Amino acid sequence: MQQSNQTIFYLIEKAIKEYRKLCLRNIKEKIPDLTVDQTMLIFMIKDQPELNQKEMAITLFKDNASITRMIELMVKKEYLIRSSNLSDRRQFNLALTEKAEQAIIKLKPVIENNRNIASENISEKEIANLKITLKKVIQNTTNNHQSKNE
Repeated sequence: MQQSNQTIFYLIEKAIKEYRKLCLRNIKEKIPDLTVDQTMLIFMIKDQPELNQKEMAITLFKDNASITRMIELMVKKEYLIRSSNLSDRRQFNLALTEKAEQAIIKLKPVIENNRNIASENISEKEIANLKITLKKVIQNTTNNHQSKNE
């Protein structure tokens, strides 16, 4: 059996953790009070304002309680405005504040730079192959998980 720190899964996890550390360090240089997940949330609301809280949680790999806490904090920090949804009282509408819009302007080049650093010396073909492989891992594990729960 292969040592756990030599498996593809260890390497995937390590790559994610190192990338998140890079992102956090570079985000903090521009906007000290934002985390990686909070940054992803404001970009998500900017790009897909129609998403509901449950969809945001799924996209950010968070549970509903975590996304609710994150939204509460972002409202307190004045990055988001939350208002009642007139068509569904159980849901809220979220909008970006001017502070969030300014953060997006500052962070777009940071995010682009982070991606460039992480993908340096990786060819387009290697990226395409990695995407195919990771999609297969996701499909294998999702199918296996779902069949065990049925």
